Amino acid sequence: MAPDNLDWDDLRIALAVAETGSLSAAARSLGLSHSTVLRRLGGFEAKIGVRLFERQPRGYLPTAAGLEMREAGKRMEAEIAGLSRRLAGRDLRLEGSVRLTAPDDLMETLLIDRLARFRQKYPGIRVEAVIDNRMLSLTRREADIAVRPTRNPDEALVGRRVASVATAVYGNPARVTFPAPAPAPDALADCPWVGWEQGSAPASLGAWMRRAVPEPQVVYRTNSMLNQLTACWAGLGLALLPCFLGDTSPELVRAIGPLDDLETGLWLLTHEDLRRTARVRALLDFLFDELKTQRPLLQGEKPRKI
Repeated sequence: MAPDNLDWDDLRIALAVAETGSLSAAARSLGLSHSTVLRRLGGFEAKIGVRLFERQPRGYLPTAAGLEMREAGKRMEAEIAGLSRRLAGRDLRLEGSVRLTAPDDLMETLLIDRLARFRQKYPGIRVEAVIDNRMLSLTRREADIAVRPTRNPDEALVGRRVASVATAVYGNPARVTFPAPAPAPDALADCPWVGWEQGSAPASLGAWMRRAVPEPQVVYRTNSMLNQLTACWAGLGLALLPCFLGDTSPELVRAIGPLDDLETGLWLLTHEDLRRTARVRALLDFLFDELKTQRPLLQGEKPRKI
C-alpha cells in the first residue's frame, strides 16, 4: 500500500464502513448517499490494489488488510481531530461557527429561543445545530458543545452542571383514564403506555419501564422524546417525560412523580482543547446564564395544578 495512493477522504469512508459494518450505516454517519459510499469504497480498493472487506450477507467484514487499515485510520482520525481542536482553541475571535449538539426535546423547548437571542448579541458567530438523541463525540469534533442530560459526563470533557432534570409519568386525562396522582407505579400497570423504540431508550428510563410496565401495555414506541410527548397528548398512553416537557403541556397532568431514581443532571460540555476558544466560551457562558433561570422548571418544581 503505497503512501502516495492514500487519500484521507477515501480512508475516512473505509473507516466508517469498518466501524459500522454496512454501507448504509456508514453513509448515514458521513451524511453521504449509499451509492456514493459504494462507489468511493470500490474506487479506493482498486486504487490501492487491496481488498479491504469481504462482502457477506450480514454486512461488510474487514479482511486482514481492512483491520490494519481500521487501526491506522483510527489513529489518524484521532490525530487530525486533536490538531483541529488545538488550532481552534487558539482562536480569540468572536466570529466563525460553533457546532452545538442537543436532543430534540431540549433544542425545541429550551434552546431555540435562547439561540435567537445569542445571535442578536453575537452576530459574528454562526451556530450549527446537530439535533441528535445520541451522545455525539466531542473528541472527534462531531460537535464543539453538547447540551446533555447525564449523570456521568465523559471524563475527557469539561463543563458545568446547569441543574437537575426531573422526570415524571404524564397522561392526558381527557383521552386516557388513569389515577392521578397514582399511589405507586403498580396502579398504572393496566394503562396503555408510550415507550422507546427498542434499543433507543436512555439506560435508566429503559430499566424503569421494564420494571414498572408490562410489555403488552406498551402500545406505541418511538425514538423521539418530542414524539412521545405528542403521542401522550394524543391519548395513545401514559409517558415517562422530563418535567420541563410534561409540565409545560397544558393538556397533561402528572400521574406519578417526579421519580427520584430517574433524576439526572443537565450539563453544558466541551472538550478541554476548545474551552478557551472565544466563540465556544461565549456560547457556553450565554447558555449557562440563560438556562440556570429555568432550574425550577427543569427540576420539576412547577407542576400543573390538577
